[in-house]
Amino acid sequence: MKAIVFHGVGDIRLDTVPEPRIEQPSDAVVRITTAAICGTDLHFIRGTVPGMQPGKILGHEGVGVVEEVGRDVRNLRPGHRVLVSAVLGCGACAYCRRGYFAQCDTINPYGSRSGTGSFGSPEAQGPFHGLQAEFARIPAAHTNLFQLPDSISDAQAIPLSDIYPTGYFAAVIAGVSDGNVVAVWGCGPVGQFAVLSAFQRGAGRVIAIDGHADRLERARMLGAEVVNVNETDPVEAIMELTLGIGVDCAIDAVGVDAESPKSGPAADAARQADDRHRAELREIAPQTNQQDGRWKPGDAPSQAHAWAIESLAKVGTLGVVGVYPATDRFFPIGTALSRNLTVRTGNGNHPRYIPRLLSMVESGLVDPETMLTQHEPLDDALAAYREFDLRSPGWLKVALQVSPALQRA
Repeated sequence: MKAIVFHGVGDIRLDTVPEPRIEQPSDAVVRITTAAICGTDLHFIRGTVPGMQPGKILGHEGVGVVEEVGRDVRNLRPGHRVLVSAVLGCGACAYCRRGYFAQCDTINPYGSRSGTGSFGSPEAQGPFHGLQAEFARIPAAHTNLFQLPDSISDAQAIPLSDIYPTGYFAAVIAGVSDGNVVAVWGCGPVGQFAVLSAFQRGAGRVIAIDGHADRLERARMLGAEVVNVNETDPVEAIMELTLGIGVDCAIDAVGVDAESPKSGPAADAARQADDRHRAELREIAPQTNQQDGRWKPGDAPSQAHAWAIESLAKVGTLGVVGVYPATDRFFPIGTALSRNLTVRTGNGNHPRYIPRLLSMVESGLVDPETMLTQHEPLDDALAAYREFDLRSPGWLKVALQVSPALQRA
């Protein structure tokens, strides 16, 4: 079968690889019909999140059709259309029973203290090949696959594999509730769903911050007030908008590949921090492989959460869902301490939220397809990766259409 395979930092390829098979009684094999490219995939290719093993198939977002199930899968059968959860859980351990699927004790074979089980991720998160492929093995399929009604298309469903539940989880851990003023840092796909989710959870105002005008315009269409970091100092703007109080809740949807402002008053402060940011980047990502301006790490690894902390009101809450590696140790803990801030972070507990999000889509309350800006065939995925990596205007979220595969023997 065809698949997008990681061969090293700055090196991904479209390869022909063996098809997956049932390995455990709770497995299923799914024929992937639609996959997607995520900013998290870019962290691996840029080298800012280490630990990817050469030969691993990329991708953690997928929609497809069940081809085969193990004997312990009792809620699905071949032929069912399904959504694949990017975050994996067993559905039986104490953590899964409490809804903390991202901290499942058993899904990751490397032990209960290892990372969140996920497809196409660094080895600490398990040996699970990714979903940018014609077929995929799904462990604990009874928990990690969700049957789709005919009324929901692949394009509507694919954002629910990861970016929508991650955005919703961001609003949950940031403590967003009725009347709150919320700042969402980063208006990529997860940031857009964080804006939407903040309003769904009752936010009175949402302020969206980014440096890309097209992404800010999308956030404005969702009802957010927008701040462009290349035009104004974002912390000063938030203080002005909130009478000097700050926001009740902040969400970091940026992560380690944050970009420093290139113009405006915030750029002067960013230039003064260049040496510090370069030192951070050398420690976080000692190995990079830039090529013609591509696969370039962000130049301000700690910028987003530093601004987020500065923008919060006293006793406010920061929710961090932007991806940071274990090698990152640069966080403004002193400021958080002095203002009695609460900081919550983690990978989303997707199987906990996917059913309610699917219900909202099925009822017509939300149309996640509007977040998809490109639809590319799997054969053109490498070119799509390059454009997405450059944050090219209009390239918000890329869906990969996987060509129908031949019937499995």
